[in-house]
Amino acid sequence: MLNPQTVLITGATGAIGGALARAYAAPGRTLVLHGRNSERLQAIARACEGLGARVESRAFDVRDSVVLTAWLEDVASRLGVDLVIVNAGVINVLRPGEAREDREDAARVMDVNVGAALATVSALPPHMRKRGSGQIALVSSLLAWFGMPIAPAYSASKAALKSWGEALRGSLARAGIRVSVVLPGFVKSDMSDELRIPKPFMITAEDAARRIVRGLERNEARISFPFPLNLGCWFLSTLPPVLAQGILALLGFHNRQD
Repeated sequence: MLNPQTVLITGATGAIGGALARAYAAPGRTLVLHGRNSERLQAIARACEGLGARVESRAFDVRDSVVLTAWLEDVASRLGVDLVIVNAGVINVLRPGEAREDREDAARVMDVNVGAALATVSALPPHMRKRGSGQIALVSSLLAWFGMPIAPAYSASKAALKSWGEALRGSLARAGIRVSVVLPGFVKSDMSDELRIPKPFMITAEDAARRIVRGLERNEARISFPFPLNLGCWFLSTLPPVLAQGILALLGFHNRQD
């Protein structure tokens, strides 16, 4: 919808999630916000209420699929969600000299970034189908084009969201449900601060939110930015892996040994 009345955002306590909450906050609109950090979530909710929005918020771990599904079903039945932005995510970064990810760390990334996204999107389309409309945004990453050696599981999780979202767009279109995949580059945040690599074309969370809102209004299949980094990541995906990995190493996108 060009003017969604009810917007649900998971991961609203992250940099992009918080910026999106504030971008959508307006009189006459209901925001349903999820986050892991209760204090930060309350602060964001108050800020959005100050901008005129009605706000409901809930803090919990999205890996608890029972709690997540019950919350989504309750919200959808009471309010009718027009737009859901699946933004909850975590990253795991290899430490200097580390050759591989710990299995538990990789599983945690997959559980949050992919498992919770699956649970979220599975719960809402039946409600949207009944109304014949709705919009879903899956926040992936430009790393979906080609995996970054320093964050293997994170790259894989974002690639999964990209492919899944593109497939969903086709399968849900006949039901009147629009699906977009969001592919941000480097956005200033606690998560990006964990990456000990060059961060070209980094933008603010507020800039990212503006681009995402605009892309959703246009029903873009892929909302990818900034353009130079998107082009570079796409280009890497077209190269033989050995050549692409060599380019990444030359540019400093690899795991340091010290």
